[in-house]
Amino acid sequence: MKVLVIGSGGREHAMAWKLAQSSKVQVVYVAPGNGGTALDARLKNVAITDVKALADFAVAEKIALTVVGPEGPLAAGVVDEFRARGLRVFGPTQAAAQLESSKAFAKDFMQRHGIPTALYATFDDPKAAHAHVDKHGAPIVIKADGLAAGKGVVVAMTLAEAHEAIDWILGAVAGDGKNNRLGVQHNAGVARVVIEEFLQGEEASFIVMCDGKNVLPLATSQDHKRLQDADVGPNTGGMGAYSPAPVVTPNVHATVMHEIILPTIAGMARDGVPFTGFLYAGLMIDDEGAPKTIEFNTRLGDPETQPIMMRLKSDLFDVMMAATDGTLDQVELQWDRRVALGVVMAAGGYPLDPRKGDAITGLPAEQPDAMVFHAGTAPAKGGVVTSGGRVLCVTALGDSAKMAQQRAYEALQGIHFDGMQFRRDIGHRAIKR
Repeated sequence: MKVLVIGSGGREHAMAWKLAQSSKVQVVYVAPGNGGTALDARLKNVAITDVKALADFAVAEKIALTVVGPEGPLAAGVVDEFRARGLRVFGPTQAAAQLESSKAFAKDFMQRHGIPTALYATFDDPKAAHAHVDKHGAPIVIKADGLAAGKGVVVAMTLAEAHEAIDWILGAVAGDGKNNRLGVQHNAGVARVVIEEFLQGEEASFIVMCDGKNVLPLATSQDHKRLQDADVGPNTGGMGAYSPAPVVTPNVHATVMHEIILPTIAGMARDGVPFTGFLYAGLMIDDEGAPKTIEFNTRLGDPETQPIMMRLKSDLFDVMMAATDGTLDQVELQWDRRVALGVVMAAGGYPLDPRKGDAITGLPAEQPDAMVFHAGTAPAKGGVVTSGGRVLCVTALGDSAKMAQQRAYEALQGIHFDGMQFRRDIGHRAIKR
């Protein structure tokens, strides 16, 4: 059978790599793909990004299953378009994807359905937003309402940082509110900011698959948002991740399912918007093990997907087919008991102004316990070049977090591109525990 994966990042490379391992899959098309998917003989890049053109391609090629990776096509209604054509596709509808595409929608939903989250307020008026910050003080969290590729959140430790973030997001300093310095895609072109209380604790990623009524949890994971070692520097889309996440104990896992995941799926159904696809709850877990929801994503996380796919032993194609049949209650996932850890290698200038076009050398061959997943790369004569902020995610398996960390850093030693930057402490929380 033929499979289509929509997207061009490390998440999509990892999913395509895993789907291609199924004996039932003839070829995996990746649209538009990247330099890594171009190098894999089992995968074929397709230079299409338009929603209707993607559906035309799926019809023409008799695609058996389409999996949507990034948030952009989901927010644009790609699942609705494919379903209207009678095509099998895994992902949320445009209406359900609002859990990610609108922070205000998600916060209102959580408040309405009693799902634990931070206190918040939403503003489109800069004066009112600034007054709110002055009243509540710092630290405080400032979020863009629209999609911002994982970079529309500012954890402001001072009032000055909070006021600057409000100006950036609401367009008072740069641009017209549609194309400001954070690159936010504002909903309906209206700039809105969500201001939340600052939560303390340890972050974790809790990702499940949903078929509209049944929920199947994936392995737990944890990423590193800050650019530099010791969790300092600006927030990024993620500089590395590992699975499992020791902070998600069995008790925490049960609490998250009972208080967050299941009420979310039930709430969406009650609101007339059944949720299908990957649901990712970004959690803050306090010292007592009580979780609160920082935000929802309506797709797999990146770079969490890479370690998760490394550990998954089940046939991903079979799982996806069950998910699109509404039979996830009949699936039990099998996992490698080892730890998987991925280190992101980013371009010079990332996250604000990443360099592009630098040649990448020293890429190792695929190994049983280590894999280089491509993200911001593009094919070029004689190899691949950088084409985005997060370039590669070097992922390895090990019997412990320390062993997985050691193997991942060993695997990236020979890789080079000008200006490259990566953290040298990915997994430090898991190793401490």
